Amino acid sequence: MKNLKNRDKMTRLADFLFEVGMLKKTPRTGYQFLGTGSESIADHSFRVAVLGYVLADMAGADMAQTVFMCLFHDLHEARTGDFNYVNKIYNQCDRDKALQHTLGGTGLEDKIMPHWEELEECATKEAQLAQDADQIDFILNLKEEQDMGNPYAESWLKSALERLRTDEGKKLAETISKTDHKEWWHLGPAQSWWENKSGPEGE
Repeated sequence: MKNLKNRDKMTRLADFLFEVGMLKKTPRTGYQFLGTGSESIADHSFRVAVLGYVLADMAGADMAQTVFMCLFHDLHEARTGDFNYVNKIYNQCDRDKALQHTLGGTGLEDKIMPHWEELEECATKEAQLAQDADQIDFILNLKEEQDMGNPYAESWLKSALERLRTDEGKKLAETISKTDHKEWWHLGPAQSWWENKSGPEGE
């Protein structure tokens, strides 16, 4: 990192944005063990941020604060990679150090690090909602894999549901676990659309 210390702030911001792009190329690794499914850390982080918004709205919590924690919750993984539950039995990584190196010289240190620290302490309602958002994104993926026939997804889903912290998260996740993942698009159009591709507009 010492070779980056003399770079000006704008250059370090460019570095930072290139590094954020690495999240699009960095896979989430738990699916190796599930046997089906895949996503990048960037894929995951986007829906976690949307979930944070939804959960904060349900709870009457600070929506911006919740979303910021969700948005940056896995930023360090551009450097560390994703450690799944099996990896964590044997491996440790310095997530704080990785995130500090990511932010160094960008001028964002004092803005993003407090969100990370609040999330890790998990003492505020917003942090608890953000932690639930992280789990519910995984629950959504597990429900899809279950619907498509993965025999292991059901037991994984039960374990993920047990990790939830907030009433709002539990309520939303319980509904997700009972909802077919394709209904939002498959049941919307009139049956004539699927039969003839000419259903009435607006149905």
